[in-house]
Amino acid sequence: MKYISTRGRAPTLSFEEAMLTGLARDGGLYLPESIPQMSHEDIRALEGVSYEEAAFRVMRPFIGDAFTDDEFRGIIARAYEGFGHAARAPLKQLAPGHFLLELFHGPTLAFKDFAMQLIGQMFEFSLKRSGNRVSIVGATSGDTGSAAIEAFRGLDAVDVFILYPHGRVSEVQRRQMTTPAESNVHALAIDGHFDDAQARVKDMFNDFEFRDGVRLAGVNSINWARVLAQVVYYFTSAVSLGAPDRKVSFTVPTGNFGDVFAGYIAKRMGLPIDRLVVATNQNDILHRCLSTGDYRPDGVAPSISPSMDIQVSSNFERALFYAYGQDGGAVAQVMDELKAGGFTVSQGALEALRETFDSGRCDEDETRAAIRRTWATSGELLCPHSAVGVHVAEAERRAGVPMITLATAHPAKFPAAVEDASGIHPPLPERMANLYERDERVTRVANDLDAIETLIKERIAH
Repeated sequence: MKYISTRGRAPTLSFEEAMLTGLARDGGLYLPESIPQMSHEDIRALEGVSYEEAAFRVMRPFIGDAFTDDEFRGIIARAYEGFGHAARAPLKQLAPGHFLLELFHGPTLAFKDFAMQLIGQMFEFSLKRSGNRVSIVGATSGDTGSAAIEAFRGLDAVDVFILYPHGRVSEVQRRQMTTPAESNVHALAIDGHFDDAQARVKDMFNDFEFRDGVRLAGVNSINWARVLAQVVYYFTSAVSLGAPDRKVSFTVPTGNFGDVFAGYIAKRMGLPIDRLVVATNQNDILHRCLSTGDYRPDGVAPSISPSMDIQVSSNFERALFYAYGQDGGAVAQVMDELKAGGFTVSQGALEALRETFDSGRCDEDETRAAIRRTWATSGELLCPHSAVGVHVAEAERRAGVPMITLATAHPAKFPAAVEDASGIHPPLPERMANLYERDERVTRVANDLDAIETLIKERIAH
């Protein structure tokens, strides 16, 4: 299995090389040269197996000879053994035909744990085998950073630097990044918003002297292995509701398009997904683009669902690659136009996107109302991001097709917003009960590439 860049001008890599590389050297994102297929019989055979076994069967065709079967099974087992629910990704029914996929039972209470715990195990195995050391740099709007730190803390062959927007994440999200005591973990609070942090990470990857000098690796959703890990729970949840003999739709609260793109890969593999609904908060650039064809960032408005406060959705590039008929040159052109202020999706590409994706938006009042309403009607307490998904799903549901909304974080990660909406203060799970008492360790940094690169070089030299 070989991996190619969305912009068509980077070397073709193996799975292991693409995983350790992250961003392609031409600025593009890696994708498999071809997408493996699962027959209806293969999908039907997932019924009743453990999450780990389903993960092995879904992901195995993508990894080539990176790991033997026994090695890969061990990696998967270690990745998910710390989850707080035996099903790993359990389904709850909210209403007739509407189901909630709980993706918050991992160690940091967010869906990012499904990918990050797996990547942590794959990186550790690969680096121990090669004797190499890497510097992982990531940007986060809240959940990716804590999941990455949890996955890589204390590992001998890795230094982890996570940039998050100062003052724009919840206290729980911040403390999950700033309280680990391991010396290989570095939380960096950048002046600006998430798009600034993400831009600086991309700048570092495009500074080849720095990139090669510190052996830079990325674990943002630009990393293909992140997307691959998220494909699995589309299969497990759909099979629970009757796939492949029954179509299922999904609504995905998203800002960076990675989680919903994993659903697109599942559909391309053969999972009978009817619709993939992109649910946005008030920072609704993805909804605007899918509605009008225009993709033009217009500033980030802070919200009670901060992990979606994004205007430059990195993984949308992967969807555009397929929408433009896998034309790397066309993707490179629209990405250049984005740097200049924005772009318009061609009519043919927009029609291709609309064949799979629907979209909707949810403002702040609607988010709070969805939290109250869902609690009243089902006893399920939602985080604000999951509430955005539920609100949009209720509008987009179609008769006869079950709708699964992805619950992306535990409500206790956003206690102030949840309590304001519902009157209920969601407690942290017992294993995290002392989070507010732990000492914090954080470095404030300017939104300046030279300053960030200098800091990273100084930290890894000691």
